[in-house]
Amino acid sequence: MRLIGKSGAKPAAAAEADTDAWAESTESPEHRPGALPAQRTSGLSERPTPGYGPDSLVHVSTRQFAAAVGAYGERPGDEPAAGAALDPTGLDPTSFETALAARESAALEARHRQAADGGDPDAAGRLGTLLLRRGDLEDAEPYLRAAAAAGLRAAANNLGVLLHQQGHRAEAGQWWRQAAVAGSAPAAHALGLQLRDQGEEEAAEYWLHFAADHGHPLGAYALGDLMEHRRDVRAERWFKVSADAGHREASYRLARMREAAGDKDTAEAWYRTAAARSHARAALRLGVLLEERARTDQSLLEEAARWYRQAAQNGEPRAACALGFLLRDSGDVAAAAEWWQEAAEAGDGNAANALGALHASRGEAKEAERWYRAALDAGDQNGAFNLGLLCAGTGREQQAEQWYRRAAYAGHREACNALAVVLLHRGDESGAEPWFSKAAEAGSVDGAFNLGVLHAGRGEQRQAQEWYARAAAEGHGEAALQLAVAQEQRGNLAGALERYRQAAAGGSAEGAFRLASLLDRRGDADAEAEHWYALAADAGHRRAQVRMGVRAADRGALEIAESWYRRAAEAGSRSAAFNLGLLLARQDSEAEAMLWYTRAADAGHGRAALRLALLALRRGEPVQAENWCRRAIDYGPAEVAERAGRLLGALHAELSA
Repeated sequence: MRLIGKSGAKPAAAAEADTDAWAESTESPEHRPGALPAQRTSGLSERPTPGYGPDSLVHVSTRQFAAAVGAYGERPGDEPAAGAALDPTGLDPTSFETALAARESAALEARHRQAADGGDPDAAGRLGTLLLRRGDLEDAEPYLRAAAAAGLRAAANNLGVLLHQQGHRAEAGQWWRQAAVAGSAPAAHALGLQLRDQGEEEAAEYWLHFAADHGHPLGAYALGDLMEHRRDVRAERWFKVSADAGHREASYRLARMREAAGDKDTAEAWYRTAAARSHARAALRLGVLLEERARTDQSLLEEAARWYRQAAQNGEPRAACALGFLLRDSGDVAAAAEWWQEAAEAGDGNAANALGALHASRGEAKEAERWYRAALDAGDQNGAFNLGLLCAGTGREQQAEQWYRRAAYAGHREACNALAVVLLHRGDESGAEPWFSKAAEAGSVDGAFNLGVLHAGRGEQRQAQEWYARAAAEGHGEAALQLAVAQEQRGNLAGALERYRQAAAGGSAEGAFRLASLLDRRGDADAEAEHWYALAADAGHRRAQVRMGVRAADRGALEIAESWYRRAAEAGSRSAAFNLGLLLARQDSEAEAMLWYTRAADAGHGRAALRLALLALRRGEPVQAENWCRRAIDYGPAEVAERAGRLLGALHAELSA
C-alpha cells in the first residue's frame, strides 16, 4: 500500500497539508489483503502521479531502524556500530549520505515521538504517518487515533488507510467520511472508491465529484471511470481533468474515447502523452495509428516500430505481434519471427498463427502444426482453421474436415466456407448449403460467391445474382464478373462495362480481359483497352497475352510480340504457339517455327495442322501431308476444314495419277 504525501519537520500551520494524503496500491486487492478499493484501469496498474509521494514503503520496525543507523549525533572518531560495513577508503559518499539521511530520519522520529507522548496531536499525526509509511501498523495506530480524535483530518484519512489495510473496512470508511466532511480530497476519493465497490454508486459519485472538484486527479479519473461505466457523456470531461494532471490511464482512456468518436488527431496526441509515461497499451494504439497513416507517409513506419517495441518491452504481447508483422513487411523475417515467438509464448494467438504460417511456407509442417495448436490453446479459432488448411495441404482430408468443423462451430466464417466446399466436393450439396449460408451471413465474401455458384448450378438465377451482388459489393472480383457476363448477355453493355471494371478492380484477370475486349469492339477507347489487356496479361491470362502479342506485331514491335507469344505458348496456349511459329517463320527460323506449329497442332489447332501439311508437301512428304490434312479437317474451324479437304483431294488425285 502506498501512502501518498510528504513528511518531515515543518511549521505547525503546514502540518495538515503535509500529511493530508491518499493511499494507492500497485497491487490488486486479490493479492494484498486490506488494500484500498482499486482504481479500474482496464488491466493496468496506475503509477502514482509524480510529486505525490514515495514509490514504496520500507517495512522495518522502529528498533530495527534505530539499531541499523546508530544513535544520532555520533562524534567523529566514535567506533562504528557492530556489523557496519566500512568503505576501505572511508570516503564512500553514497554510504555516508545514506547513513546521514537515516540518522536524520531517526532523530526526526524521536522528536515526533517525544512531542506526541507529551500530548501534541500534530506530532502524533506526523509520527503515525511516518510509521504507517514504514509498515509499522501496530505502532502507528494509537498515534493516528489520537491525532484523528483531536480533529486532524489528515490523521483521520491515514487512519482510514491503516484500518483498510488491516481489513477493517467499515471503520476505515467512517474515518474517511470524517476526513472528507472536513474537506480532505484524498479521503473523499478513498471513500468514493469504497462506496462504488459496495454498489452505492450515487453516494460514490458525490464523494468522487467532491475529490475531483478539489483538484484530486485520481478522484477525477475514478469519477470519469464511473460515468463511462454508466455511459454518461460527462466521463470524457473528467478523464481530461485527470489527464491534464498527468494521470496516464486517464490519458489512455481519453484517447480511446476520441478515437471512437473519429477524432484520430486528438486521440494520437493523448496516446503520445500516456505512452511517454510507459503506458503499454497507449504505445500499442499509437503504433497502430502511425502504421495506418504510413500508407501515405512511409517515414512513419519507423516511429510506429519504436512505439510497438516500447509497448512490447513493457509486457504487451499484441505489440510484439504487431512489430513482427511490421518487420516481416520490411523484409526482416528473422527478426519478425523472434517477436512473434515472444508474443506467442506470452499467450498471443495471432502471433502463434503467424509463426505457424511462417513454418508452413517453409514446408515445416510439424513446427507449423505446433504453433497452430498453441494459437488454438490461446483461444484463437484461426488456429483450428489453419490446422485444417495444413491437413488439407498434406492430403489428410478427414482431419482437415474435423478442424474446419471445429472452427466453424466456433463461428469462424472462412472455416464454414471451407467445410461447405469439402462437403460439396463429396457430393453432399444439402449438407454444404447451410454452411455456405452461415459463412455468407457472417460476412464471408467467398461464402456469398459460392452460394451464388450453388444457386446458379440449380438454375436459380435470381438467387444466384443476389448472392453474386452481395459478394461483389465487398470487392469479390469473380462475383462481379458473373454479374457482368449476365449483363452482357442481356445486351446491357453499359451495365456490363461497369461490372467488368468492378471485376478487374477486384483482381479478376478474366474480368480485365473481357473489359478490354468489350472496349476493343466498341472501338473508341484503344488506349484503355490496351491497359486492361496488359493488366490481364501480366496476371497470366493467356488470351490477353496473345492479344498483346498481336497488337505489338501490328505496330511492328516484333520482339515484344515474340515475348508475349512465348509466355502464352509456354503456359499452354495453342493460339500463341501458332502465332509464334508464324513470327519465327517470317524471321527465317523455320526449324523452331516447326516445333511451335507441331505443339499447337498437337493441342488441336487446325490452322497449325494445315500449315504443317503444306510444309510437308513442300518437303516432298505426301504421306505426312495427308496425315496433317486429316487432323486439320478434324480440328476445324469450317474454313480450315474446307481448305484441308481440298488439299487432301488434290493429294489423292496426285497419288493415284
